[in-house]
Amino acid sequence: MNIVVLRALGLGDLLTAVPALRALRRAYPAATITLAAPAWLADVVDRIDAVDRLEPTEGLVPIRWRGPAPGIAVNLHGSGPRSTDLLSRLRPRRLITHRLWIEDQHEVDRWCRLLAEHGIPADPQDLRLGETEHRGHVVVHPGASHGCRRWPAERYAAVVRTLDEDVVVTGDTSEKDIVEAVAGSVPTRVGGDLAGLLDLIADARLLICGDTGVAHVATAYGTPSVVLFGPVSPAHWGPRSTPHRALWHGHTGDTFADRPDPGLLMISVAEVLSAVAQVTGGERW
Repeated sequence: MNIVVLRALGLGDLLTAVPALRALRRAYPAATITLAAPAWLADVVDRIDAVDRLEPTEGLVPIRWRGPAPGIAVNLHGSGPRSTDLLSRLRPRRLITHRLWIEDQHEVDRWCRLLAEHGIPADPQDLRLGETEHRGHVVVHPGASHGCRRWPAERYAAVVRTLDEDVVVTGDTSEKDIVEAVAGSVPTRVGGDLAGLLDLIADARLLICGDTGVAHVATAYGTPSVVLFGPVSPAHWGPRSTPHRALWHGHTGDTFADRPDPGLLMISVAEVLSAVAQVTGGERW
């Protein structure tokens, strides 16, 4: 049997869907599971043991499907109707999608509950992609998809100066200026393949970042993290277990705004350094 799953979103979105994908694998161990997701996520998809093949799908566009109609189509993308319609066009024998959309819940729970409602039990704790010894650098990732989630560069720079050594500042090619402003004299990693970034965070002894995809990489590999939240509550997108610390001042706002969220700006350098000390068991910071 063929199963197609739509999750044509970003890195964090994919990683929060891992428990749901694994639930499908357990329920249908002999099925071929195809994930419709952006091609640039291929390095992550390769690490998810529940997915057999990636069908490159950049957002809510028609899914290229060859052969007989899938036995099951699963909407892990959104509430519909567009995402549901795209899957319906494939004429699956069974379509799994939300009957009732609940806003106030964690993103991991959202998709696990969807499958449970359709008779497929899922474990929301089943997020790990692997285990490492976490003996590498401290990774500081100042970028985010929107300005409202970007803590000021000068504050990240102050944290980096305090941590001093064994720090690497990361970002994609569009974030080169902010990475260099934050890093000062410490090493940087700008751009590069996604697999390299995953390995860097997996091996790190600590990640400091905003509410963005790399935070979920830390969760996936058990890398200790300090995650700074602004317009979105960590109750919806935050790390689910230790050794992580989510900083949030209770402010919600526009998740697509260009300026740093007022709640994010309430987080001080001292607060971040205190959280770092808590997460790392009182290391020298």
